Amino acid sequence: MNHTPLHETKTHGTAAFPYTVYRGMIPAYFHSFPLHWHDDFELIYCIKGRILVTVWGHPFTLSGGDLAVVLPRAVHSIDQWDNEAGEYFNIMFHPTVFKGAEDDSCYEKYILPFLSGEKALDPFQPAASPLNQALTPCILSMLEHRRESYSTHELLIRSCLFLVLHHISRYSTAADDNSLSQLSYGRLKNALYDIQHSYDQELSVKRVAEKCGFSESHFMKLFREFTGTSFNAYLVNYRLELAARQLSQTSLKVIDIAQNCGFHHQSYFTRIFRKKYGETPLAYRKAMLSGGKHPPMSDAAGQASLPPGQTL
Repeated sequence: MNHTPLHETKTHGTAAFPYTVYRGMIPAYFHSFPLHWHDDFELIYCIKGRILVTVWGHPFTLSGGDLAVVLPRAVHSIDQWDNEAGEYFNIMFHPTVFKGAEDDSCYEKYILPFLSGEKALDPFQPAASPLNQALTPCILSMLEHRRESYSTHELLIRSCLFLVLHHISRYSTAADDNSLSQLSYGRLKNALYDIQHSYDQELSVKRVAEKCGFSESHFMKLFREFTGTSFNAYLVNYRLELAARQLSQTSLKVIDIAQNCGFHHQSYFTRIFRKKYGETPLAYRKAMLSGGKHPPMSDAAGQASLPPGQTL
């Protein structure tokens, strides 16, 4: 089954230069990018409209010019806000971009504290925040030259990334008691793994809570804090996302897709699929095949409009 891994291990960019830019449009490309984490730093820069970003269980809305700074290994997701559309860019870069020779003192001083959880940063940076204003010139420069990142503007991009790290480090703080909550949330990754690998089976709250080392009541409380929804609602939504992908990417029968994704009653599957996507599974497939919907685009293909007063 082709599905999105919760722990993303994909190399963004190249091994020699692990940096890249992606363009996202919700819901034109997809309705959501489910909870996941990776070892990269990630900047989510909203261009227009609104998107909902959740980091470590805390949701916030990005509007044009707003920014989310996602530190390495932070669990996060991107979703549609209400019924609005949103357009944004992801700028992703691996910590090794900053690593020099062996025993690099700068790497140890400025990077390792983020990887170990010793340093923290408020992920939500609205347009008027000092960190956003410090980072925006770097972000706009990287977006403007995103197509030449690996050909004629490598030095510019690398200099921007070092400046980004400088500003992130300046505005970071020592991790506080919130880190204890993150440790609990970290244990909940086991629940997400269980959903990913056993979504087509019966998954009880009791079974998953035991795997995470929590009582059922504590697990349900933490899971709702972590994801913004109940375990059962999250599981159903995950199954629906996989079903939508199979409808658009395979020629399997609808009834087989429903079974593959853990729905054993087609009438129930059709009803909740329509509730989420606004149409039946068959109508959704026809719309996808006719070009009414589009897959995600990567490497920042295409131009996008920016907030007022900012141009590329």
